[in-house]
Amino acid sequence: MPIKIPNDLPASKILKEENIFVMDETRALSQRIRPLKLIIVNIMPTKIVTETQLLRLLSNTPLQIEVDWLCMESHNSKNTSQEHLMEFYKTFNEIKDNKYDGLIVTGAPVEKLKFEDVDYWDELTNIFDWANTNVFSSFFICWASQASLYYYYGVEKYQLKEKLTGVYHHHTNPEKMRRRILRGFDYQFYAPHSRYTSVKKEDIEKIDSLDILASSNDAGVYLVAEKDGSRFFVTGHPEYDPDTLDKEYHRDLAKGGDCVMPKNYYKNDDVNDEILVKWRSHAYLLFSNWLNYYVYQNTPYNLDDLLKMKTTNK
Repeated sequence: MPIKIPNDLPASKILKEENIFVMDETRALSQRIRPLKLIIVNIMPTKIVTETQLLRLLSNTPLQIEVDWLCMESHNSKNTSQEHLMEFYKTFNEIKDNKYDGLIVTGAPVEKLKFEDVDYWDELTNIFDWANTNVFSSFFICWASQASLYYYYGVEKYQLKEKLTGVYHHHTNPEKMRRRILRGFDYQFYAPHSRYTSVKKEDIEKIDSLDILASSNDAGVYLVAEKDGSRFFVTGHPEYDPDTLDKEYHRDLAKGGDCVMPKNYYKNDDVNDEILVKWRSHAYLLFSNWLNYYVYQNTPYNLDDLLKMKTTNK
């Protein structure tokens, strides 16, 4: 997928070195097609790393995509320079009159806080409300999946006894294999998790409009979707790089105290051995299925007609 990105975005150089098809603004202007318009709310602390991870996954179809990046105006980012944010990011007030084919909201390391105690909660819930009328399909990752399940449906999160970290075995729901988001999935697959809280299957099952599409015996519910395809909730981190969990583990070690080694991640569970990368094909397929079946094939050419075109995607 050629992704239209600013010429100077740091991720551009990295992706080009990986032979991933990105398209700078100059070349994109010469093509007479309408790219899919995505808005990505990046609330991860290491924003440049997350930008690269997401753009890498979004590159895996022949669709052209135009991405706007959104940061929280009500939060002071400590790990990303103001220069980077001012050059490449927008605020909600700047885009609130726009319409988008798709929305992605990233995770954030705030799951130990009550939702209402997060300093940008009011701003984020304004975005959730805005997405109902200005976005065709939304994709929520890790903490954002818990936050949106709580805000839209009242699904509570629960504190875990210890950090859930590692790469876990998952299985698709055999009763839901006709859902297009699962097209091409193996019945069993792996995905990374890194979190201190979780949601309960029985709470989600009470919501008639939601389907649980994949879960793990060890990590719990993984992929949840609205029946009409308007919202997808992923409790893990399929976008993670091979070494992301390793970096998190050594960061936590440096802080001292109890620290959980990622499970099913290092060969022979030896932190000095190689990392077993078992989730990348799943991650690419998950993102490309969402883009193809729930964004590209259903969104209107004229985004002003977005509300008229929100049809059932089963």
